Amino acid sequence: AAAGLSYVGAYVINTYKSYDNFLQDKYALLPAVIIICVAVVMFIIGLIGCCATFRESRVGLGLFLAIILVIFIAEVSAFVLGFVYREKVKTDVQGTMHAVFEKYDGKNPESTVVDYLQEQLRCCGVKNYSDWTTTQWFNSTGNNSVPLSCCRQDMKNCTGRLDQPQEL
Repeated sequence: AAAGLSYVGAYVINTYKSYDNFLQDKYALLPAVIIICVAVVMFIIGLIGCCATFRESRVGLGLFLAIILVIFIAEVSAFVLGFVYREKVKTDVQGTMHAVFEKYDGKNPESTVVDYLQEQLRCCGVKNYSDWTTTQWFNSTGNNSVPLSCCRQDMKNCTGRLDQPQEL
């Protein structure tokens, strides 16, 4: 379990590098760091449990049980807090994404991240393609279209024009 959690934590940190422009707050890495710390603690607790079982120590097994109960309570608390604050996280991420979309000009690093995100997630805009109509880039181009990264991958001749939404 500790090895699995370590992998998940490292994967989240590695994935964060691709989306760090959307997650301006460095505290976004906090869950991944917590996961890795929990993995280390679980490894140590597992060793305590194995040693206590091997020696058939009542005190060691009692300590192991107490630690497992504390971890269970912490997990339930984390689940409840995640459930309670999910809307706040959603709102914060959407606000940051709108700010990054506003900076889109097709050339800067934020633009590259937006294009990458839309291609990988097969989406267009924060909620849908109409989000682009309020951006400076959309108003400055004057061609009534969205970036080509909004185009469906199976559409070869997509121009990103809003009068052809089936291609987006």
